[in-house]
Amino acid sequence: MLGLMQQWPLLCHKILDHAAIQHPRREIVSRSSEGPIIRTTYADIHLRARKISQLLEREGCKPGDRIATLAWNTGNHLEAWYGIMGMGGVYHTLNPRLFPDQIAWIMNHAEDQALFVDTGFLPLVEKIAPAVPSLKRIVVLTDAANLPQTKLPNVVAYEDWLGGADGDYTWHDCNGDENTAAGMCYTSGTTGDPKGVLYSHRSNVLHAMMAAMPDSMGLSSRDTILPVVPMFHANAWGLGQSAPMIGAKLVMPGGKMDGSSIYELLDTEKVTFSAAVPTVWLMLLQHLEETGKKLPYLKKVVIGGSACPRVIVKKFQDNYGVEVVHAWGMTEMSPLGSLCTLKADFTELDGEAKLDIQQTQGFAPFGVEMKVTDDEDKPRPWDGKTFGRLKVRGPSVAKSYYGGAGSEQFDEDGWFDTGDVAHINPDGYMQITDRAKDVIKSGGEWISTIDLENLAVAHPDVAEAAVIGIAHPRWDERPLLVVVKKPGKEPTRDDLLSFMDGKVAKWWLPDDVTFVDEIPHTATGKIQKITLRERFKDYRLPTA
Repeated sequence: MLGLMQQWPLLCHKILDHAAIQHPRREIVSRSSEGPIIRTTYADIHLRARKISQLLEREGCKPGDRIATLAWNTGNHLEAWYGIMGMGGVYHTLNPRLFPDQIAWIMNHAEDQALFVDTGFLPLVEKIAPAVPSLKRIVVLTDAANLPQTKLPNVVAYEDWLGGADGDYTWHDCNGDENTAAGMCYTSGTTGDPKGVLYSHRSNVLHAMMAAMPDSMGLSSRDTILPVVPMFHANAWGLGQSAPMIGAKLVMPGGKMDGSSIYELLDTEKVTFSAAVPTVWLMLLQHLEETGKKLPYLKKVVIGGSACPRVIVKKFQDNYGVEVVHAWGMTEMSPLGSLCTLKADFTELDGEAKLDIQQTQGFAPFGVEMKVTDDEDKPRPWDGKTFGRLKVRGPSVAKSYYGGAGSEQFDEDGWFDTGDVAHINPDGYMQITDRAKDVIKSGGEWISTIDLENLAVAHPDVAEAAVIGIAHPRWDERPLLVVVKKPGKEPTRDDLLSFMDGKVAKWWLPDDVTFVDEIPHTATGKIQKITLRERFKDYRLPTA
């Protein structure tokens, strides 16, 4: 027997319809590429997105076509997303931090038909476009007065292009199928070629609902949200869909993400909620410490992308009264997989005991199942100690990559092997201990590089730290701590090892410390361990 309920497919443009009906005057505030702050509303974005759909269709784009975006977080980028999806197209976010050859490879693999691009990235596009034969239209997100000179064909200024449409357009209904493709994002490709993740309307809508729930991000129409995490970084963690779904004010930072610029928006727009990777928050906290400024409006930050050092959580909460939600996810998960809010049994905790829980990546919300297994796929116990391969499944988790690459990461029961090593405690709180390829295997036991990095960053003289395994004749591998000093500080090897002594098992302590001017990062801001391992492949430990 089937239920007698309406068939109402979960299509992304219905989110924008809802925002325009229920929250038409709610603001979207953007720092434009040209510099000035631009203010618009959900009603405005709804109209302009329909114009985009109208124009793309008029120029020959068809449902299922991939339409790329190469842009920072702005209202224009957001309306491009919905305009692309609204005509049945697939928005394809490109990461400008990748090498030009990688971006061209990704665009050719996706067969992008058109591109929406910020003015600052136009020189990059001039290098790439000749190598992408499928690209037929380039829309530069500005007006004619600010359009840079270019020799590229088929280029148009966004505002002038929009002037050619009236917005009298009915969204494409995807033939009533919510499983129709809506968006695409490629992994950063640190090992091998990047792999495409193809989101559906259904997965995006369910993920937005999941993200907004009280024990996830806890969003409401009363919030003012600053998504510092870029839209090209796994859908800005779903905020491009969650915010209009619940009618929150959006503050879009554009390309300026230094501590001073982020603080300016937090303060002037009275932001209550924000999300970013740890490096952004380190810059903000440094700015606050240097200037003595406070955060009177900010209530909550979500920190993900890489493990959050304990010191960041402590400073936000103790010095500024800001709640920290530690999160974990992947491009393949849309991206949220877990968030560290406090379950009922832990609400009375404070001090170090509370930080012990908040140091984990949290528990899976409804819509994500997870387990840890050994190499033979046998489940490991949820005891908070036993490491294993972290595997996940759910309605917002990929079942395969675009084009069929990486099939070995997906099994016949729907489980996706994340490539992370983790343990889960009896209360369901999961903690990433490493990437499978980064964990240090010493004397048959595993050492978590993430735990050591977070501990080192807590030292007051350390700006950033990374830990890698170095070959050892007796123990197979031993840890090397790589450190960037804070400006004007001169910590020594002995200072750092003494600071770490007693806080982890004795045999976990690094065998040596080396200081560098800079630690390499991937295009998504994560520490590039593969580059460090290559750089220090001939390093001789003093214990060897």
